[in-house]
Amino acid sequence: MAATQEILVRREQMLAGQQDEIRFKDTRIAQLTHEIAALKRYRFGKKGEQLSGVQGTLLEEAVDEDIGAIETELELLAGVPLATRTTRQAKRRPMPDHLPRIEYRHEPEYTTCHCGCQLQRIGEEVSEKLDFIPGVLQVERHVRGKWVCKQCQTLTQAPVAAHVIDKGLPSTGLLAHVLVAKYADHLPLYRQESIFERAGMKLARSTLADWVGTCGVHLQPLADALRQVILAHRVVHADETPVQMLKPGTKKTHRAYLWAYAPGVFEPLKAVVYDFTEGRAGEHARSFLGDWQGSLICDDYSGYKACFTRGMTEIGCMAHARRKFFELHASNKSQLAEQALHYIGQLYEVERQVKELTSDDRRRLRQEKAKPLAHALHGWMLAQRQRVPDGSATAKALDYSLKRWTALTRYLDDGQLPIDNNHIEQQIRPIAIGRNNWLFTGSLRAGKRAAAIMTLVQSARLNGHDPYAYLKDVLTRLPTQPASRIGELLPHNWTPQSIH
Repeated sequence: MAATQEILVRREQMLAGQQDEIRFKDTRIAQLTHEIAALKRYRFGKKGEQLSGVQGTLLEEAVDEDIGAIETELELLAGVPLATRTTRQAKRRPMPDHLPRIEYRHEPEYTTCHCGCQLQRIGEEVSEKLDFIPGVLQVERHVRGKWVCKQCQTLTQAPVAAHVIDKGLPSTGLLAHVLVAKYADHLPLYRQESIFERAGMKLARSTLADWVGTCGVHLQPLADALRQVILAHRVVHADETPVQMLKPGTKKTHRAYLWAYAPGVFEPLKAVVYDFTEGRAGEHARSFLGDWQGSLICDDYSGYKACFTRGMTEIGCMAHARRKFFELHASNKSQLAEQALHYIGQLYEVERQVKELTSDDRRRLRQEKAKPLAHALHGWMLAQRQRVPDGSATAKALDYSLKRWTALTRYLDDGQLPIDNNHIEQQIRPIAIGRNNWLFTGSLRAGKRAAAIMTLVQSARLNGHDPYAYLKDVLTRLPTQPASRIGELLPHNWTPQSIH
């Protein structure tokens, strides 16, 4: 009776867990269904409510990408393809005859039936995917031979390879190219549409957007996994930059933010993770960092301050302190600012000497050479501050460093800490370049998707990989990659496999 009772209790617990999972999926499906309905109302609603020109084109791309992403999430939750996707696939136009074909033949590994008879080939199935070699479109022909046993009529074929977009038009090479062009080369989809048409194949922007949205959903787990890897390190850089965001149904943009986080420049891991948020409130940084406790290198933005009450250690940026004196000298040729730049330059000279050393040797030389310089600089600043009036530009430059002196000089006692936050600012730079091309992001979901894909593209670059080769290989392997081994596909672990 006791054993039976225990079994019944376990069954009840299992049923309760399954019911919770069903409720979660039903709630999530309802949320996504409502979201996609709102997007479709905007996308296919009255033209008078939509924007025109380049802004309208860019917003339509973002909406179409969001629709593709939500449909993919609904498929993953429901476990069955959506009818809307089936309808779109049925209307696919045939491949142009003038495009070159590369044929790949797939045959069963064994042509002997399980009953012992030799199989006979009775035909084949042919499917075509559109591939892209930068600058050249070509068609992959996948021919799967059909083999049958004359005695028992068993039909045998090589299995269809799993694909990110099942039964879709694009190869993983074409998907990788579209993603790299959009997020690394900053080419909006309306420009890519024209490029593909010149190459001999007309691809609608809505089709390209659907591919981008679907890929974004499948690549998001990689960005999430990379975040966890970065937060396993005790030294992290952080910075943020503004990005204009336009919500569907409005004709105004407001300022959103793209945050960047990377392990310390002296840490062995080379990676960066971007996080898109609708604002600059400090809660976004706290949400990303979670329970992490370590040394956070950042500027003096107040949004980070609450993090330092939760066990994190503030590491100041000497480059920001130097910038205050540089601006002062540039504006009025201040001799005091010139002297401050000279002192800070000596600290950076020590950093050039210790850059390639081990952590212990770096700390030792900093103690010998940089610490006396920093002590002298601090004393000089205190003396100069007493000589300048409050509220002056010189006083503000001095106060910036004096108020943050402890955070600015913590690097002297730890060889793993850098002198400044320049490493993460370099990872923000591609975003600033891209803003001039794509102008704004069309929604919060589009911003999150861009952050995830740019995370993988930039991290691949940091590890010396070609982003195109990396994404092509990852998109090829993702459909069959076990979730427990997702870390193998992260840029710092990635080893390319032989693929077509």
